[in-house]
Amino acid sequence: MAHPKVLAFVIAGGKGERLFPLTAFRSKPSVPFGGRYRIVDFVLSNLINSHIYSIYLLVQYKSQSLIEHVRQNWVLSSVIKDHFVTVVPPQMQMGPEWFKGTADAIFQNISLIKQHNPELVIIFGADHIYRMDIRQMIDYHLERDAFVTVATRPVPIEQASAFGVIKTDSERRIIGFQEKPKNPTPMPDNSSRVYVSMGNYIFTKKVLLEALAKAQRKKQNDFGAHVMPDLVDTGRLFAYDFETNIVPGIMLYEEKGYWRDVGTIKAYFDAHMDMLGESPLLELNNTLWPIHPSNYEGPATKILRGDIRDSVIAEGAIIHRAKIRNSVIRSGVIIENGVSIDESIILDHAVLKKGCSLRRVIVDKLNMINEGEQFGFDPDKDRFRCHLDSSGIAVIPRRGKPIKSLR
Repeated sequence: MAHPKVLAFVIAGGKGERLFPLTAFRSKPSVPFGGRYRIVDFVLSNLINSHIYSIYLLVQYKSQSLIEHVRQNWVLSSVIKDHFVTVVPPQMQMGPEWFKGTADAIFQNISLIKQHNPELVIIFGADHIYRMDIRQMIDYHLERDAFVTVATRPVPIEQASAFGVIKTDSERRIIGFQEKPKNPTPMPDNSSRVYVSMGNYIFTKKVLLEALAKAQRKKQNDFGAHVMPDLVDTGRLFAYDFETNIVPGIMLYEEKGYWRDVGTIKAYFDAHMDMLGESPLLELNNTLWPIHPSNYEGPATKILRGDIRDSVIAEGAIIHRAKIRNSVIRSGVIIENGVSIDESIILDHAVLKKGCSLRRVIVDKLNMINEGEQFGFDPDKDRFRCHLDSSGIAVIPRRGKPIKSLR
């Protein structure tokens, strides 16, 4: 199906308070993920792989890290004017406030919509780990002559109270919304599951502009809470089932419709573990639908001697004599003799000195773990030396300054 002109907005302003202390120096979309990515790379890769090249990234809290990441890694063609990933901070055209909600973020940038004059406007979040061919959602939107299409995914009904539930009829027309309901309405064809919103939308431009103007008059600021419920009576609001999305190169052993909100330390940690092993739930080695990585300029990884199993080792790491199990080691990490790492995530340019041991630990970048230190073995001891998450995962926060020995 021929596609109309599309403009995409990625809302990347989240504070990520539940992901603290990884968000102490950066916004949630800027948090490193996997061997060489940041969380925001997943939505941007989905857009680019779907041949959607006009992208505005709306930033807000602690945005400098994200701005630098996009500047260094997401430069599209300078020849074709509609190929861009452009960072847009709050314009504050209505006063000194920052974005008050998702709808307000788009309203503050309504001039960009009028300037580009697209037929469809895509509004996606930047906080999730998933693969999606957005063209299929566009086709679904066009086939139903929809005003708005909301990306949804089925979840077991017993989990519904943690989500915004979408009520649909048998044709997936949206007939109502339930916010974290105790008694959710199941899917029409499956009484054991419900549709929940992924917070990703496709709007017909005219409908979006009218809805934003109405929301502004009513001082309403959020799509999920305000704009969408107001459009239900049009009968032109549809739910797109994410599980029907077919992405090239997906392996049979991967979880169907893999999608994770990595908004907590445990969810972030578990999503990393999902990538490991011979049959991971999320296989990042997919040349047909790549997650476009950060550019890396530096030496290859150097392993002098080690016992390494089921782990991801990024570029530029130096591993002496170490034991590494079920872990993710990002670029520039130095691991000295006798180090033991088990089920841990070590972010960029950390140094693990001789004989230290880590178990279920996240080490933020630019840290040094001193010789012989142990984390993840004694919670009572850890809580006085680092951030101990309620899940039991220890997080060693990022240092404020680079380690001198890395210069």
